[in-house]
Amino acid sequence: MLKWLIVMVATVMVIGLLQPRLPKPGRLPGDLRFRLRGREYAFPFASVIVFSLVAALIGWLL
Repeated sequence: MLKWLIVMVATVMVIGLLQPRLPKPGRLPGDLRFRLRGREYAFPFASVIVFSLVAALIGWLL
């Protein structure tokens, strides 16, 4: 359980440090955005995959 806490803290720190250089979530190729009846819907498929891979890499390195 402590390992997961360390992974989560490290992930948040890395994302926080890289945030100015990273594209905003929902803006990567593969993220879907569309309007339907005046409402905007977003499905950030690519962003979720990228952030999951980064978190998995950090967890594997620890």
